[in-house]
Amino acid sequence: MALKTEPAIAMKLQFTLRFHTTFGESLFICGNHAALGNDDPAQALLMEYLDSESWQINISIDGKEWAKDGIRYKYYLKSKEGEFIGEWGEDRMISGLPKQTNSVHLIDIWNHAGEYENAFFTAPFQNVLLKDNYPKTKPKVPKKYTHLFKVKAPLLQKNEVVCVMGNGEALGNWAEDKPFELCKEGDWWIGYADLSSDHFPMAYKYGIYHTKDKAFRGYESGDNRILHGDNLDPQRLTVIHDGFIHAVNNTWKGTGVAIPVFSLRSRNSFGVGEFADIKLLVDWAKETRLKLIQLLPVNDTIATNTWTDSYPYAAISAFALHPLYINLAAVAGKAGAAKLTPLKKKQQQLNELAEVDYEEVLRFKLATLRELYEDLGKDVLASEDYLEFYNANQHWLKPYAVFCHFRDKYKTSHFEEWKTHSVYNPKDIDKLLSSKSAAKKDIFFYCFVQYHLHLQLKEAADYAHKKGVVLKGDIAIGIYRYGCDAWVAPEMYNMEAQAGAPPDDFTPIGQNWEFPTYNWKRMQQDGFAWWKQRFEQMSNYFDAFRIDHILGFFRIWTIPANAVQGIMGHFVPCLPVHYVEFGENGIWLDEQRYCQPFINEEVLWETFQQLNNKVKESFVVPNDHGGFDLKPEFDTQRKVQAYFASKETSEENAALEKGLFDLISNVILFKQEGSRGTEFHFRISMEKTSSFRFLIPHVQDKLRELYINYFYRRQDDFWKKEAMQKLPHLKEATNMLICGEDLGMVPHSVPEVMNQLGILSLEIQRMPKDPMKEFFIPADAPYLSVITPSTHDMSTIRAWWEENHERTQHFYNQVLGQWGAAPYFCEPWINRAVILQHLYSPAMWSIFQLQDILGMSDTLRRENPQDERINNPAISKHYWRYRMHMSLEDLLKEKEFNAELRDYVLHAGRG
Repeated sequence: MALKTEPAIAMKLQFTLRFHTTFGESLFICGNHAALGNDDPAQALLMEYLDSESWQINISIDGKEWAKDGIRYKYYLKSKEGEFIGEWGEDRMISGLPKQTNSVHLIDIWNHAGEYENAFFTAPFQNVLLKDNYPKTKPKVPKKYTHLFKVKAPLLQKNEVVCVMGNGEALGNWAEDKPFELCKEGDWWIGYADLSSDHFPMAYKYGIYHTKDKAFRGYESGDNRILHGDNLDPQRLTVIHDGFIHAVNNTWKGTGVAIPVFSLRSRNSFGVGEFADIKLLVDWAKETRLKLIQLLPVNDTIATNTWTDSYPYAAISAFALHPLYINLAAVAGKAGAAKLTPLKKKQQQLNELAEVDYEEVLRFKLATLRELYEDLGKDVLASEDYLEFYNANQHWLKPYAVFCHFRDKYKTSHFEEWKTHSVYNPKDIDKLLSSKSAAKKDIFFYCFVQYHLHLQLKEAADYAHKKGVVLKGDIAIGIYRYGCDAWVAPEMYNMEAQAGAPPDDFTPIGQNWEFPTYNWKRMQQDGFAWWKQRFEQMSNYFDAFRIDHILGFFRIWTIPANAVQGIMGHFVPCLPVHYVEFGENGIWLDEQRYCQPFINEEVLWETFQQLNNKVKESFVVPNDHGGFDLKPEFDTQRKVQAYFASKETSEENAALEKGLFDLISNVILFKQEGSRGTEFHFRISMEKTSSFRFLIPHVQDKLRELYINYFYRRQDDFWKKEAMQKLPHLKEATNMLICGEDLGMVPHSVPEVMNQLGILSLEIQRMPKDPMKEFFIPADAPYLSVITPSTHDMSTIRAWWEENHERTQHFYNQVLGQWGAAPYFCEPWINRAVILQHLYSPAMWSIFQLQDILGMSDTLRRENPQDERINNPAISKHYWRYRMHMSLEDLLKEKEFNAELRDYVLHAGRG
């Protein structure tokens, strides 16, 4: 509501919040006025406790100080533990007041971020999926009203409106044939009522009315709502924020397809999927009633100009898009079309390849882009549309373009090795861009490319929205160590650390991503500005996003710089074990025994077999304890790695290197740096080490107790507080729907925090979060979740079926409910049964890799399922090059299969 007039005198505001609290909890209010703390939660006002169900506060605001757009406010809860938690949303406004009003009573209900309904007020639903259901009419405001009813109802169908009925004259005395209809304004359904002639307390209820059929559809569920009498002062307005209409709020379900952009195949692409190809995928999604397309990160990863840059999670910029995905014809237009004619043969050769030839595609695209820049760049850079793009994005675009210039000039992205500009200085950047040097022209080439990438991805996103399809992006948990972000602001990251993941069933030595970890304390100082900019830029193209490894916001697996394998890490932050605890638990703390690699004759033989003597000669020396120590030049994994990097590649050297890595990791404890030997961290998978095996049983039992406490008990509340210092701020910064990839060693507090914030979880059938279960059952999925049979880091349904026949047999009998021996291969009906289980899941979203969808067809599926895997985390330098084996144009022609898939989606209530 726009404000009609500013209040002429002091406005009295009474806030009553209906919210159940327990002893030790308190409620606060904060808003965009000095009397409400100037939007600073630290200055929020403590409310007065009325009873366990309601709190209240009264304030007065001078009419001359009334904000032009009205007063905005929100509530905060201070928990028993001291956490300060804000309610969800920024839509509590006091505005549009009648002229005679001098006091307002606001009766509110706390808006819990985890309520299902809040998900429907995020971008994908408001802007695409539900937008056609809402009426376009503007509310009519009567001259006189004493009460304002406000309620939210996101899941109405077309031509349905909210109505309110009650036992008063103004509310129609429950007359269903002439209900009091509410009007849609923003997210709220609003009703202006004059209750000055009615009696209190008043019972009322919201209902649904179909305006086209003139039919009352029914009341909301639950007991009647009760409105108690106010002093019916003609100058007093009562506003009732009733939260959400009481209706079944978990009925909406959608289906999506997941595929990296580089994996798309069309007749017009250039050996790799392009942003333009997304439109064809949208057409297929529309045909099959899929509502979402999920992509991997699309950021620029060009660090070495080799295939190792194919790893999409090692972006040299968290903002820049990858030139790999550009469509050359769209850049050239009619004016530059002749430049592309000589490339037709090469384009055909690259398009016919089964997989992406990353280096060849990139080489031709970049060379052609430079030619087009020479011909078209001047006009493009002078255009009004480009200048608007440049001005809106220069905070990242300028340093990125300069970074790329020096990366190419010095043939490395390792900026510390550059002869000039190795340390970022914004003044030097501005000088470069304002000069008339050849460097300036080269720098703006990268801006030219980014502008065209922006246009092409934005065009694809707009096309998807017109077709009723939303795009889901992916936010990597880390940044590339030698990328633009680290160059510009190294203080934002712990450059000496390496991020990764602890061991799991797929990678027993853990994962080392080699990314620096985030310096969260530094990021918090400016209110997470970098993250907010990142989300803002991402929202130009995406409606939802997946947070890669959301567990990293609770704690990140951190590996020291001298280690290669993830198994050498520990969680940070983390409460260490103090040396006193060992004594208290009956353990004599022998640092040499627990913190140094345990090596004896038996360990050497187990590890190296026939190479045992060579190891004794070259890599270890005897010690005073009857065992061996590593020589100083081989006492870290990085030293070992460097040594063998200088040697010829052979099976023997590979075995020696791996064995030495295993020796170095054969420890029980890591010392906490800076603790002077007073604090320690357990090496994960301690019980699998031979160091542990050679301890006496009594010591093993005592260490095991401390180990369990360290990993599974003492950290939980600590990690919860860490997450709550970050995630609420990040969620408030965007209206995109957020999905968390919460796989791995999941702390107990993770589901609680994600539910509290309304972040969707990820559920995978073959990776149950309950350690007591072999498989997760799709029918047990929580509503606020994404369920999928496989991800890009896993084998497809068909390939998984062949990996472990004992496990496949269990799945066949226990999950599919089939008798007898399981088929050796995953036949189409089995693949289809798995897909259908997921479609009929109660999860909000069921999302499938395209390979798994095609696996239902014996004619469309790829011949060899092993060729369908996108990534294998067990391979540290994996080549990301999977492509569809058929074109999108051909897939669109498969009418019978598309109709079959459409029927499955519709019958499951997901269409």
